[in-house]
Amino acid sequence: MAILPYYVANLNIEATYATITGQFGEYPNLCFVDTLDNVKSLGIRTGQHVGDLFGSLSEENIARITRQNNRKISIVIGNPPYNANQQNENDNNKNREYAEIDSRIKDTYIKQSTAQKTKLYDMYARFFRWASDRMHDDGVLAFITNRSFIDSRTFDGFRRCVAQDFAEIYVVDLGGDVRANPKLSGTKHNVFGIQTGVAISFMVKKRALKSSYIFYARRPEMDTAEDKLAFLGSTSAAQIQYEQITPDKSANWVNLTDNDWDSLIPVADKRTKASTAKGQEKAIFKLFSLGVVTNRDEWVYSCDDTQLEKKVGFLIDSYNPDRDKFSKLRHKSVSIDKLNTNIKWTRAVKRDLNSGKIYTYDRDLRSSSDYRPFTKKRLYFSGQLNEMVYQVPHLFGPSAGQNIGICYVAEDRALFSALAVTEIPNKDFFMPSAAQVLSRSYYSASNGKQDNITDWALKQFEKRYGKTKAKPITKDAIFHYVYGVLHDPTYREKYAQNLKREFPRLPFYPDFWSWADWGDKLMRLHIGFETVDPWPLARVETPDPRARAAGVAAKPILKSLPNDGIIKLDSETTLTGIPPEAFAYRLGNRSGLDWILDQYKEKTPKDPTIREKFNTYRFADYKEKVIDLIARVTRVSVETMAIASAMKEAKR
Repeated sequence: MAILPYYVANLNIEATYATITGQFGEYPNLCFVDTLDNVKSLGIRTGQHVGDLFGSLSEENIARITRQNNRKISIVIGNPPYNANQQNENDNNKNREYAEIDSRIKDTYIKQSTAQKTKLYDMYARFFRWASDRMHDDGVLAFITNRSFIDSRTFDGFRRCVAQDFAEIYVVDLGGDVRANPKLSGTKHNVFGIQTGVAISFMVKKRALKSSYIFYARRPEMDTAEDKLAFLGSTSAAQIQYEQITPDKSANWVNLTDNDWDSLIPVADKRTKASTAKGQEKAIFKLFSLGVVTNRDEWVYSCDDTQLEKKVGFLIDSYNPDRDKFSKLRHKSVSIDKLNTNIKWTRAVKRDLNSGKIYTYDRDLRSSSDYRPFTKKRLYFSGQLNEMVYQVPHLFGPSAGQNIGICYVAEDRALFSALAVTEIPNKDFFMPSAAQVLSRSYYSASNGKQDNITDWALKQFEKRYGKTKAKPITKDAIFHYVYGVLHDPTYREKYAQNLKREFPRLPFYPDFWSWADWGDKLMRLHIGFETVDPWPLARVETPDPRARAAGVAAKPILKSLPNDGIIKLDSETTLTGIPPEAFAYRLGNRSGLDWILDQYKEKTPKDPTIREKFNTYRFADYKEKVIDLIARVTRVSVETMAIASAMKEAKR
């Protein structure tokens, strides 16, 4: 809370009143209070309830809050903040918790959601919840907010709830979501000049109307901010041409599908994951997980163990003195300005600090990680220094390289993709979309290695394709079948909209073994990318006189020119003869080759301590490795596209 906006709001109201009436009048109703703290009046419409209000600075202010809480509120207008996450924990600007509102969100929006991962404690979702509960049985909620509630899977429960809470809902979708459409520019296409898409909502409560009607209007995707503002300035809400929406059973409002998706066999679901008996399992895989989230990649990832040990050792040596300093204050929250800002403080590390945990370096925690497509790094895989490990320890066992997993895009900000991995995957494997991972086996502390493909799935495949002794369907074959179908171009095209918001489901194609064989070939190709025969690329060397005269390495470029079939590595070396198919093989929003180029660029570390003390990476040290890797991934890409082309001709 800040006092300045309070005074500015007061001045604006009084100045506007004076302009209209020609006389000054004091506005006696503005309250200095955190709205989300003012919860005692929720759900009871009227009553003298104030509660423990932060910022109730005077008796007059308390009287104003009490007076407001006594009133029936029929209109709530707002432009609440949109931030779901703090970008840097050291900024100490994290969204605070609101116990009452967050509890309501958990009992409503989240309870009715089917999403695996939810960010429904975003500030604007909190204000929707507060306003919905505060309003009278007749009234209007008018908000300008992030547009993600319209089509994000994590907001499916929210959409169900508002359809129950309100009789009429009108949404004007202004678009401008730069993250969803890289062709857009925040400054050019967004009404606020930001990257987050924007929508205007009018949600109407009517006691006499029990059914819910939803109306939707969308501005053209490529409209500029000026176009949108001109439209809003010249059009009343009643003049807008709305489309009436009938949500589907998954609470989707837009991009509705009409296909056989619901009849397909689920690859994974939350109920099977949570089941305690085999009879409750109704999906192909038992366990699945997001990849690991470290919240400090620059600290716990490295190209080699030596550098990794130095960084993690520095981090631990910086943490432990603060732990000693605050050992007597475990019951108190720690102020960031009193901590050593040389390291990355996150929620989990602060919690360990408050509880007095000592950190020690353990060489056995060093592991290999599939960090991005065709890029492995060394990882310090620690429950202390990795913010969220999810189910990854169960999927990849006590040591790396003991399992095979399938990473796939789990959000709609990148094209649906799948890639086999053998090492611990990172959640941002398909950046910017999150990556879910399905593994062939999983590991239990009590029972050791377990089959992650369910008996139920085996029965479904045997029922569909029959049981034969000559060539029985096995769980390995089912694993390969899954991988094959997830690469089918026809499948991806037909179910593109479903794959943006749900876990995959699979059809039973007529020829099981063709698809299992394709999946097997693809899997061997993808996990063996470092050992396949390199594609015969031509290497063109053109000396850089400036670099040589200065006695320094050639300037890194690492840029692909797909139309020309070349990659410029640096100011001296160019690779030519790269076939178009190599660039056509895409994983998320990049080709496999472009993922490699992106990961081996020289980038200025974001963390100031890493930038100052550990910024030793130079492309020149890895140049020959990258050339070899590009040649091999070119082979992988071309052969993958050949298999995908053959899939298009298969009977379905």
